[in-house]
Amino acid sequence: MTSSPDPDPDPGLDPGQAPFTPPSRAALDARLDSITRQPFRAKFHLRGRDRVTAGLKGPATIRWHAYDLIAGRLAPARPHKDGKQTPYRGHPVFVAQHATGTCCRTCLLRCHGIPKDRELTRAEHVYVVDVICRWIEREMTGDPR
Repeated sequence: MTSSPDPDPDPGLDPGQAPFTPPSRAALDARLDSITRQPFRAKFHLRGRDRVTAGLKGPATIRWHAYDLIAGRLAPARPHKDGKQTPYRGHPVFVAQHATGTCCRTCLLRCHGIPKDRELTRAEHVYVVDVICRWIEREMTGDPR
């Protein structure tokens, strides 16, 4: 009897590419610590209206916004105006994207090793949202990292 290939392969993967496995919370924190030590990224913090928005909306709503914003602005293989699509302020997710290297496909490749020129897989999309939300959580709780 012949075994059939996986009936639901991830369409975002190249043949032979291993599926993306999200890191543990400790590994995610370690990666965030490394990224936020970069001089450009270290300048970003939630302040003013963006901080108030994060506090008023709460983590669940911010996660939903992040998921939606990433779907439209970062998940496509070739996002419109890639490299210029993420404002520097106006929503806590935008600030977090710059702070975490998830603002464009080039930064996503450099900081997280997620390849360009293909749509984000579902696991990668969720990972990017997790990175953004964890950074916002750390900012809101005053995590000293």
